[in-house]
Amino acid sequence: MADALDAVEQIPDREERVKAKSRVMAAQAERNKDWSQERDDLIRELWDGGGGLSYQEIANRLGIKKATVQAVFRGKGSGTTRPRVKRESNGG
Repeated sequence: MADALDAVEQIPDREERVKAKSRVMAAQAERNKDWSQERDDLIRELWDGGGGLSYQEIANRLGIKKATVQAVFRGKGSGTTRPRVKRESNGG
């Protein structure tokens, strides 16, 4: 996979390189939801209702941050998918 990404970066024509990068980013964005769901499902299986691995053990085993494991049980995504903060506008 890294070789394919490296090949995109080596496209000599700037416009073609940017087009290729955009296609790769769009394709990955489509996969993120499914991949995140699979990760979250496995985290829950490994935790096994509290009778399985600890959050830290799950994080170590999957090579992810403990905060990512915790986020699954809080019903939130990782830090990169947090909802935006709604800001109030001042009327003056």
